[in-house]
Amino acid sequence: MIQYLIGSGEETILWWQAAVRATIVFFLAIIMVRLGGKRIFGKHTAFDIVLGIVLGSILGRTITGNAPFFASIIAAFTLVFLHWLMAVTSFRWDSVGDLVKGNFQILVKDGEIQWESMKRNHISERDLQEAIRLLGNGARLEEIKMAHYERSGDISIQIKD
Repeated sequence: MIQYLIGSGEETILWWQAAVRATIVFFLAIIMVRLGGKRIFGKHTAFDIVLGIVLGSILGRTITGNAPFFASIIAAFTLVFLHWLMAVTSFRWDSVGDLVKGNFQILVKDGEIQWESMKRNHISERDLQEAIRLLGNGARLEEIKMAHYERSGDISIQIKD
Protein backbone atom coordinates (compact mmCIF):
# COMPACT_ATOMS: atom_id res chain seq x y z
CA MET A 1 0.00 0.00 0.00
CA ILE A 2 2.77 2.46 0.96
CA GLN A 3 4.73 1.65 -2.20
CA TYR A 4 1.61 2.27 -4.25
CA LEU A 5 1.06 5.69 -2.62
CA ILE A 6 4.63 6.98 -2.86
CA GLY A 7 5.94 4.97 -5.82
CA SER A 8 8.71 2.43 -5.71
CA GLY A 9 11.45 4.77 -6.88
CA GLU A 10 12.40 2.37 -9.67
CA GLU A 11 10.11 3.98 -12.21
CA THR A 12 8.87 7.48 -12.78
CA ILE A 13 6.37 8.45 -10.12
CA LEU A 14 2.92 9.66 -11.07
CA TRP A 15 1.72 13.21 -10.39
CA TRP A 16 -0.47 12.13 -7.49
CA GLN A 17 2.39 10.10 -5.98
CA ALA A 18 4.49 13.27 -6.07
CA ALA A 19 1.63 15.07 -4.28
CA VAL A 20 1.51 12.35 -1.61
CA ARG A 21 5.30 12.54 -1.23
CA ALA A 22 5.15 16.34 -0.98
CA THR A 23 2.48 16.15 1.71
CA ILE A 24 4.43 13.62 3.76
CA VAL A 25 7.72 15.50 3.32
CA PHE A 26 6.04 18.79 4.27
CA PHE A 27 4.85 17.46 7.62
CA LEU A 28 8.13 15.62 8.25
CA ALA A 29 10.05 18.83 7.48
CA ILE A 30 7.97 20.67 10.09
CA ILE A 31 8.87 17.96 12.59
CA MET A 32 12.56 18.25 11.60
CA VAL A 33 12.58 22.01 12.10
CA ARG A 34 10.85 21.63 15.47
CA LEU A 35 13.37 18.97 16.53
CA GLY A 36 16.38 20.82 15.14
CA GLY A 37 15.36 24.25 16.37
CA LYS A 38 14.37 27.39 14.52
CA ARG A 39 17.97 28.31 13.82
CA ILE A 40 18.20 25.75 10.99
CA PHE A 41 16.59 28.20 8.58
CA GLY A 42 17.39 31.43 10.40
CA LYS A 43 20.28 33.70 9.52
CA HIS A 44 23.02 32.34 11.71
CA THR A 45 26.28 30.69 10.72
CA ALA A 46 27.60 28.65 7.81
CA PHE A 47 26.93 25.66 10.06
CA ASP A 48 23.18 26.42 9.95
CA ILE A 49 23.04 27.54 6.33
CA VAL A 50 24.72 24.38 5.04
CA LEU A 51 22.17 22.19 6.81
CA GLY A 52 19.32 24.20 5.30
CA ILE A 53 20.73 23.79 1.79
CA VAL A 54 21.43 20.07 2.19
CA LEU A 55 18.00 19.40 3.72
CA GLY A 56 16.33 21.30 0.89
CA SER A 57 18.21 19.24 -1.66
CA ILE A 58 17.47 15.90 0.00
CA LEU A 59 13.80 16.66 0.58
CA GLY A 60 13.37 18.08 -2.93
CA ARG A 61 14.81 14.93 -4.49
CA THR A 62 12.58 12.88 -2.21
CA ILE A 63 9.44 14.66 -3.42
CA THR A 64 10.28 14.32 -7.11
CA GLY A 65 11.18 10.65 -6.82
CA ASN A 66 14.84 11.16 -7.71
CA ALA A 67 15.95 9.54 -4.46
CA PRO A 68 14.65 6.56 -2.48
CA PHE A 69 11.90 7.83 -0.18
CA PHE A 70 12.64 6.14 3.14
CA ALA A 71 16.44 6.30 2.80
CA SER A 72 16.21 10.04 2.10
CA ILE A 73 13.92 10.66 5.07
CA ILE A 74 16.30 8.74 7.34
CA ALA A 75 19.25 10.73 5.95
CA ALA A 76 17.42 14.03 6.56
CA PHE A 77 16.56 13.12 10.16
CA THR A 78 20.17 12.01 10.69
CA LEU A 79 21.43 15.41 9.52
CA VAL A 80 18.98 17.22 11.81
CA PHE A 81 20.16 15.05 14.71
CA LEU A 82 23.83 15.78 13.90
CA HIS A 83 23.05 19.51 13.70
CA TRP A 84 21.35 19.35 17.09
CA LEU A 85 24.25 17.35 18.54
CA MET A 86 26.82 19.85 17.22
CA ALA A 87 24.75 22.77 18.58
CA VAL A 88 24.58 21.16 22.04
CA THR A 89 28.30 20.34 21.95
CA SER A 90 29.11 23.89 20.82
CA PHE A 91 27.04 25.28 23.67
CA ARG A 92 28.89 23.18 26.24
CA TRP A 93 32.42 23.68 24.87
CA ASP A 94 33.38 27.02 23.36
CA SER A 95 36.31 25.48 21.50
CA VAL A 96 33.92 23.22 19.57
CA GLY A 97 31.67 26.21 18.85
CA ASP A 98 34.63 28.18 17.56
CA LEU A 99 35.66 25.29 15.32
CA VAL A 100 32.17 24.65 13.94
CA LYS A 101 30.79 28.19 13.82
CA GLY A 102 33.88 30.40 13.70
CA ASN A 103 34.85 33.45 15.77
CA PHE A 104 33.91 37.09 15.65
CA GLN A 105 36.55 39.48 14.30
CA ILE A 106 37.30 43.01 15.50
CA LEU A 107 36.92 45.53 12.67
CA VAL A 108 37.11 48.78 14.67
CA LYS A 109 38.68 49.35 18.06
CA ASP A 110 38.42 52.74 19.78
CA GLY A 111 37.60 54.51 16.52
CA GLU A 112 40.51 52.93 14.61
CA ILE A 113 39.86 50.60 11.68
CA GLN A 114 41.67 47.28 12.05
CA TRP A 115 42.78 46.99 8.43
CA GLU A 116 44.29 43.50 8.70
CA SER A 117 41.02 42.12 10.01
CA MET A 118 39.08 44.02 7.33
CA LYS A 119 41.30 42.54 4.59
CA ARG A 120 41.23 39.02 6.05
CA ASN A 121 37.41 39.09 6.11
CA HIS A 122 36.98 40.92 2.78
CA ILE A 123 35.08 43.79 4.42
CA SER A 124 35.46 47.05 2.55
CA GLU A 125 35.38 50.46 4.18
CA ARG A 126 32.05 51.02 2.41
CA ASP A 127 30.65 47.85 4.03
CA LEU A 128 31.69 49.22 7.41
CA GLN A 129 30.20 52.64 6.67
CA GLU A 130 26.93 50.96 5.66
CA ALA A 131 26.79 49.09 8.98
CA ILE A 132 27.37 52.37 10.83
CA ARG A 133 24.56 54.07 8.86
CA LEU A 134 22.21 51.15 9.53
CA LEU A 135 22.78 51.71 13.24
CA GLY A 136 20.64 54.78 12.63
CA ASN A 137 22.06 57.22 15.14
CA GLY A 138 24.39 59.20 12.87
CA ALA A 139 27.53 57.90 14.59
CA ARG A 140 30.94 58.68 13.15
CA LEU A 141 33.92 56.33 13.09
CA GLU A 142 35.61 58.20 15.96
CA GLU A 143 32.58 57.50 18.17
CA ILE A 144 32.79 53.73 17.76
CA LYS A 145 34.20 51.79 20.68
CA MET A 146 34.12 48.40 18.89
CA ALA A 147 32.80 46.97 15.64
CA HIS A 148 32.71 43.21 15.29
CA TYR A 149 32.28 41.02 12.25
CA GLU A 150 30.03 38.41 13.85
CA ARG A 151 29.91 34.68 13.17
CA SER A 152 26.58 35.22 11.41
CA GLY A 153 28.17 37.62 8.90
CA ASP A 154 26.56 40.68 10.49
CA ILE A 155 28.55 43.69 11.67
CA SER A 156 27.71 44.78 15.21
CA ILE A 157 28.73 48.17 16.56
CA GLN A 158 29.22 49.51 20.08
CA ILE A 159 29.28 53.28 20.54
CA LYS A 160 31.63 54.90 23.07
CA ASP A 161 30.04 56.11 26.30
